[in-house]
Amino acid sequence: MKGSSALLLVAVTLLCSCGLATGEDNTEFFMDFLQTLLVGSPDELYEGPLGKFNVNADAKAALTELKSCIDGLQPMHKAELVKLLVQVLGSEDSA
Repeated sequence: MKGSSALLLVAVTLLCSCGLATGEDNTEFFMDFLQTLLVGSPDELYEGPLGKFNVNADAKAALTELKSCIDGLQPMHKAELVKLLVQVLGSEDSA
């Protein structure tokens, strides 16, 4: 479990630093990244939200392992995360 927590911390750090470095809306970047992480492939991460960044080999390895952990979740747990993401995205649209 400690490995998964460390990977999550790495992913959040990467998201924050990438979003802050570009001046992009951090919430939009994070939600796009999270959506792709939940339902996309690792390649879609690099072509989509991370497409404009030079992601080094170690970060790619960490993201691939994080994606593997997410893909290993029980289907009902992954579905609940997707529902939560939809709920958050919906609340942003109405704000």
